[in-house]
Amino acid sequence: MTKLIALRTATQGTSEYDALLARLARRGESDLDRVEPAVREILSAVRSEGDAALKRYVERFEKRVPPTWLERDYGGEAALHSLPRPVAESLIEAAARIRRYHQRQADALGGFEYHEHGITLASRVTPLERVGVYAPGGKARYPSSVLMCAVPAQVAGVKQIIVASPDTSPEVRAACHLSGVHALLDAGGAQAVAALAYGTESVPRVDKIVGPGNIYVAAAKRLVFGEVDIDSIAGPSEILVVADHSADPVLVAADLLSQAEHDEAAYPLLVTSDASLVDRVQAELTRQLSDLPRKAIADESVANNGYALVVADRAGLIAVANQLAAEHVAVHTVAARALADHILRAGAIFVGSMTPEAAGDYLAGPSHVLPTGGAARYGAPLGVYDFVSRSSIIDYEPSALIAQGPKITAFARAEGLEAHARAVEFRTHPKS
Repeated sequence: MTKLIALRTATQGTSEYDALLARLARRGESDLDRVEPAVREILSAVRSEGDAALKRYVERFEKRVPPTWLERDYGGEAALHSLPRPVAESLIEAAARIRRYHQRQADALGGFEYHEHGITLASRVTPLERVGVYAPGGKARYPSSVLMCAVPAQVAGVKQIIVASPDTSPEVRAACHLSGVHALLDAGGAQAVAALAYGTESVPRVDKIVGPGNIYVAAAKRLVFGEVDIDSIAGPSEILVVADHSADPVLVAADLLSQAEHDEAAYPLLVTSDASLVDRVQAELTRQLSDLPRKAIADESVANNGYALVVADRAGLIAVANQLAAEHVAVHTVAARALADHILRAGAIFVGSMTPEAAGDYLAGPSHVLPTGGAARYGAPLGVYDFVSRSSIIDYEPSALIAQGPKITAFARAEGLEAHARAVEFRTHPKS
């Protein structure tokens, strides 16, 4: 029987509670070092050998050899028309809603320019030239990840979007078409990340790689950072359900399992101010798991990483949510929006019992690529702002440099940088 590991009687301040909360706050500590040597070998080989190494690793790990690595005519429109109508309509609506949301982000991104005392200062925002999107294969296919990554890139104005996804399904190809993807790289794992980061004979080098993946993909992204930009190092998926006495245990359990079925390492977490809710949620987890198609995965996730924290009051709910800074936070309380407004550290907040996390995964609009493992303390959902670069523009008139010259040179000499000072003085006091 699956057991939700719950601190049924623990309250804030007890040693058991404090130890568990501290351990959960460190859940972002990953085991990337374990796979790093193997990933380094793959990256090095693809960097030096190009397509030959890509072929070798795809054949080794994926047990296949694609007829071509980079498909520019990947049949996305035909794939969309081949899908069952409800699926196609869902993808079309999702793409439209994601585009509308991110267009509002784009509208708020603009640079600025102002003038003061003979100086023009500006911030210029321009889209990246080429971006790689990683869309996982393996345990499941994720056309939603394509939409959630590629549509914001398209809205930002990225010139070329390449999706890396192994042995793609019609749904993924259709999502690529709806997202304005320019090419499809038929490979996965660290070898796909390497091809995007370094370029090969077939695959052009990108400026940034985004999207979720397994531990090998995460390690590869970490190692190529600096050669290219990345969005984040994604860890296991997670949800924190924040619940009080008003919560429906059926819906709380359903939300927990919606993340537990992703991966055995996922974190289904509950914090509640009603100790009696834990037993009722446990009973629902057992009932709902009994016929879940991905029961084995969800069962292991709940058994290994499923925890309940019992707090004294509403303030305790808020404090735990902010400390854990979870990827997904589902608020099942009285006056849910008022409580949600006090949760300042979260990837995405789902307000009220009628807002399932699944809505955010597929159709709501904001990207579902979110910071994990507590990274919401400083990170943010993937957005249009991830696909642009910013440049500062500085333009001095002669009179402005003459006016500021003494302060600039004094500052430079205080730091021991004489050439900096002279670069100003040669302009303001030129010698004949």
